[in-house]
Amino acid sequence: MKHRTRIYYTEDEKAMMWDRWQKGESLHEIGRLFDRAHTSFQQIVSTTGGVRPAKRKRSSISLSLSEREEVSRGIASNESMRSIAARLGRAPSTISREIERNGGDSKYRAARADKKAWERACRPKSCKLAGSPWLRRAIEIKLRINWSPEQIAGWLKRTNPEDESKQVSHETIYRSLYIQARGVLKKELLQYLRSERTMRKSVHAGTHGDKRGQIPNAISISERPASVEDRAVPGHWEGDLICGANNSYVATLVERQTRYVMLVKLGNKNTESVVSALIKQAKKLPSEIYKSLTWDRGHEMTDHQRFTLATNVDVYFCDPQSPWQRGSNENTNRLLRQYFPKGTDLSVHSQSKLNAVARQLNERPRKTLAFETPAERFNACVASTG
Repeated sequence: MKHRTRIYYTEDEKAMMWDRWQKGESLHEIGRLFDRAHTSFQQIVSTTGGVRPAKRKRSSISLSLSEREEVSRGIASNESMRSIAARLGRAPSTISREIERNGGDSKYRAARADKKAWERACRPKSCKLAGSPWLRRAIEIKLRINWSPEQIAGWLKRTNPEDESKQVSHETIYRSLYIQARGVLKKELLQYLRSERTMRKSVHAGTHGDKRGQIPNAISISERPASVEDRAVPGHWEGDLICGANNSYVATLVERQTRYVMLVKLGNKNTESVVSALIKQAKKLPSEIYKSLTWDRGHEMTDHQRFTLATNVDVYFCDPQSPWQRGSNENTNRLLRQYFPKGTDLSVHSQSKLNAVARQLNERPRKTLAFETPAERFNACVASTG
């Protein structure tokens, strides 16, 4: 069997690969572009944990190749170091060190000196976390209770506004986790990230919605008041089900303005059980905090008119295959998969357990809330209705 010739990718080809990876294309799609197996690119990506390396550039104070060529010509002409330095606008000590570290007058070669300087510049740079045990510990504690790097970074900035030594970007946290050569945060902490991936994926790597059937007498989301759409007032909820093994289900509810989450244990998916459980949950809240519910086209809400009659809460239905119309709820369902992985039996979780998970989500700071928590925002709404 004839083996294919090993391919060496140019810097331009690698740049194209990274561009496509950051746009959300899969390794298989990128591999097809070069008519190669995805593994030929996977090593390039996995080396840095899926994080694109920063483009290298020379320091503004470093000697350029053209300056080194001037140094070489000056040496060949027996020109003094001070004379070479004056012509280049550099300090004599800079020219002296440049020549000495590259073999002296007799062995100095501009191209070789430039190459060695570029290689020396590859030495590992110290990460901010490496010099701050307090920062490392704070990040580790929050990761272990399932806060995201972005939530941690926002919380640090909010609680230490005047102390930059106690602030760090979420990118630094991700890089410290995925690029273990930096040796700051332990690799075991990756398990606390929501995706549990060993490589970081692009935010543009999309998901696909499921098809749903028709609901009798459904009120379209297009008829929903504008005040619901712009999140101007609280009390408007989005809902859906997450499913598990053995036909087990949990209803998820998210308040649009505050992002407050409620979870409801279900016996099964039939519309009688689901609607009855939602009615019971709705009656736990003041009517001012529960004005409407937006759901997808799942048949579990076929009996939505009974829900409205019992609670005086209007139900609106998304367009088919349009999960983005319940964006807050879709995002919450993805977060919940960290606690309830696909393929696990959801029926083993009590309502108390579901409440504990919801509480943990509600006590996480959210970027969209200026890093306040949903619980803080929601409790303020409840207090204002009292």
